[in-house]
Amino acid sequence: MGMEKTKGLPSLPVPALQQTCDRYLAVLEPIVETEKLKRTRELVTDFQKAGGMGERLQKSLEKRAQGTENWLSDWWVLCAYLDYRLPVVIHSNPGLLLPRFDFRDKQGQLRHAAKLIAGVLDFKAQVDNETLPVEHMGRRPLCMNQYYQLLSSCRVPGIHRDSVVNHAKGPTASRHMVVAHHNQFFTLDVYNGDGSPLNEDQLLVQLRKICEASPQSSEEPVGILTSQDRNVWGKAYLELIKDPTNKESVEAIQRSIFTLSLDSMSHHALGETDHSGAAQQMLHGGGSHLNSGNRWFDKTLQFILGEDGMFGLNYEHAPAEGPPIVALIDHVEECMKKADMAHSPTSPLPAPRKLHFNITPDIRRHIEEAKLHLNTMVQQLDLKLLVFKHFGKNIPKSFKMSPDAFIQIGLQLAYYRLHQKPCSTYESASLRMFRLGRTDTIRSASTDSSNFAKAFDDPGKKVALLERAIKAHRAYTEMAIQGQAIDRHLLGLKLQAIEEQVSLPEIFTDPSYAAAMHFKMSTSQVPAKSDCVMCFGPVVEDGYGVCYNPKDKHINLVVSSFSTCQETDTGRMVQGVEAALLDMRTLLESTPKAKL
Repeated sequence: MGMEKTKGLPSLPVPALQQTCDRYLAVLEPIVETEKLKRTRELVTDFQKAGGMGERLQKSLEKRAQGTENWLSDWWVLCAYLDYRLPVVIHSNPGLLLPRFDFRDKQGQLRHAAKLIAGVLDFKAQVDNETLPVEHMGRRPLCMNQYYQLLSSCRVPGIHRDSVVNHAKGPTASRHMVVAHHNQFFTLDVYNGDGSPLNEDQLLVQLRKICEASPQSSEEPVGILTSQDRNVWGKAYLELIKDPTNKESVEAIQRSIFTLSLDSMSHHALGETDHSGAAQQMLHGGGSHLNSGNRWFDKTLQFILGEDGMFGLNYEHAPAEGPPIVALIDHVEECMKKADMAHSPTSPLPAPRKLHFNITPDIRRHIEEAKLHLNTMVQQLDLKLLVFKHFGKNIPKSFKMSPDAFIQIGLQLAYYRLHQKPCSTYESASLRMFRLGRTDTIRSASTDSSNFAKAFDDPGKKVALLERAIKAHRAYTEMAIQGQAIDRHLLGLKLQAIEEQVSLPEIFTDPSYAAAMHFKMSTSQVPAKSDCVMCFGPVVEDGYGVCYNPKDKHINLVVSSFSTCQETDTGRMVQGVEAALLDMRTLLESTPKAKL
């Protein structure tokens, strides 16, 4: 991997302590009651006083920053992903839904699958030769490191902490992918003896062999184990790999370049236009009776192609954020549109190898438990996809407003109308301007967004309030991508205290901190060339997950919540967002342009 990918990029700054403390108090204003806030102010003052704990931790953090490529990245991947013990399904892995293909049969599925594989291999060649064009945000080059983590990698469960293996480079670099069909796994070598990738004709021949070798669905879907709580799966994993055959099979999946799930018809209840059902297939497979056993959820990159034309992927989040995944998908979609010029050489290829598993009664019990657990999770997740067709980026742009800020303020308005108060809101901001940068948090609930939402249903100066709310959001976003937001800095100070084994400063045990960290809206904008949308579950039991892709004239938006919670309601939230965006447009259009 080396420094060459990241040379020339600045390292992630450690923001000034005073600045973070001030901004922390400002973000608490709309979400914490006045009485609680008074106490928090005292704690913050105490924390940052000269010679105090804050200063000591800040100095340690600055020292850490000098000695590492990125003071945050190692900590972050552990805290956010590898130490997290809830299942990766719904709670961590995003799903990505792409427009449906126009086939409804096995032949169409396999033909498109061959094109898809060829497209990924084409992208892989750019990664391997390091010819990926460097991306920019404005004029600033972005860190490309995440692209080198996507292929040939996989999460491995542990009892208390997981890890990630990567086989992209070196003498053991992967030459095969894995295809899942009817809950069974096959390794498929994707390179010829001379190192050239198999072409579409060759791939089609191999995919047909796989389908012929797995005519019936397996009763023992080993893959479903990857949907369990991480500690439960960690224990089952040790049990599973005691058997040398199983160990070899599991390693073949972990080392594969990527996996492709060839799904059966999802089920006849799904109408042609049921995008929400299709998004659920990408996120969790629909349950053990549908396609959830036809998955290996620990795999970084898992493409999904249904017999009914459904297309998308599920990805394990530890190695990368959405944008590199979307760039890969955009590339694959372009490749799939092109006709394949190559014709296959005549030499027959060795058949793909089926991965065998020896299932002990113990493992069988684990599989049954995982099925029950997953089916409960699937039932409890209420997820809806909205294709908002009234307008897209074009409207906010025509009023010189950032489309992202416009949508975020729409979410704030919708939430306020439903719940009569603002909530702590998370929007991910990219830190890729910095070496090995991942994300920080844009806190979309501001005093300005709250003032706008409160005033919206009264007559009066609403446009000015909307403009201020948009401006505040833009300012926070700008601050976040420059490495000056508060969330990762506060986390760093907290982890530094834990590492130095000093008693945790009270600002971190304060109820205000808990409120700030309880994100009832977890949101992300994942823009793409393709007409796709990402989806994920809420991060708290009484919250919403919201992901959107603003196109020129429409917006793809997915909202999720848990049906076990009385306060949240996905259907009402979706209607609320639609109404809020329309009301904001009406507000802008009914105000004379001169005022804007």
